[in-house]
Amino acid sequence: MINNKKIVLTGASSGIGFEVLKLIAAEKSNKILAVSRHAEEILSGYAENVIPFNADVSSAEGVDGIFSKADEVFGGAKIDIFYANAGFPYYEEYNYANWDRILKMFETNSISPMYTYGKYLNHLNGREGTLAYTVSAIGQMAMPGYAVYSASKFALHGFQQAMQLEKPKNLRLISLYPIATETNFFKVANEIPFEKPFPVQQPQVVARKMVAALESGKKAVSPSNLFSFAKVLMGVCPPVRTVYWKLETDKLKRFKEKIKNIKGE
Repeated sequence: MINNKKIVLTGASSGIGFEVLKLIAAEKSNKILAVSRHAEEILSGYAENVIPFNADVSSAEGVDGIFSKADEVFGGAKIDIFYANAGFPYYEEYNYANWDRILKMFETNSISPMYTYGKYLNHLNGREGTLAYTVSAIGQMAMPGYAVYSASKFALHGFQQAMQLEKPKNLRLISLYPIATETNFFKVANEIPFEKPFPVQQPQVVARKMVAALESGKKAVSPSNLFSFAKVLMGVCPPVRTVYWKLETDKLKRFKEKIKNIKGE
C-alpha cells in the first residue's frame, strides 16, 4: 500500500490521473500535489490531503513551478513519487505543415517528461524516489489517425527505455502503457466524433494497475491483457497486425468522409 508519501501527480483532474488520485488520496497519510491546467477550479475541496495546483507542463517554467510548489507544500521534504501523467492526443489525417501544432504536442507529451526526469533527479540528490510516466500502447505500435501523437509517445518510450539502462540506483522508473481508455481523450483528440480504436478500457482498471505497479516496483505496466497477448501474436504472425491496421485505417477513411460531408465538399 502507498502510504505516508509526498506525491506529485500531473493530469490529475481527469481521466487516468483522476482515477489514480482517488486511489492514492484514500490513504490519508499521503499528501498529493494534484496538478493540471484547471486543478484549482476542479479539485478545490476534494480532500484535505490533496493540494490542487494550476500549471501547464508544456513549458520549462510550468515544470519548474511544480517543483517550487512541491517544495513549499511539502515543507522542503523530498517528493517520494512524481507521476508525469499529463498528455493529450490529436486524431486527424496528417496532411499539413504546422510547426507550432506539432511542437505543442511534443512539448507536452515528450519534452516535458524528459525535462522532469532531470529536475527530479536533481531534486532527489541521491535520495530514493520514484518517477512514473504514462507512455501509452501507441508508443509501441503506431496507429492511423494518430501520427503526431504516436510519434510523441514513441519518443517518450525510447527515452524511458534508455533511462532504464542509465538511471542511478536511487531512482525507480515506471512506465504505463494503456490502450485507448474511456476518458475525455476522444473529445480532446478531435471535436468531431470519431470511431474509437479497438479495444477500449475503463480508466478505473488502468489506475488500479498503475497504483499496484507503484506499490510493487514493476518497470512497465500494460493494463490490457489483450494488448499484451496481441503484441506476442503480431510478432509471431505479422498478418494479424496488418488486418488490425486495415480495420483502423478504414475508421480513419470514414472519418475523412464525415469531415467532407460536414464541409459540404
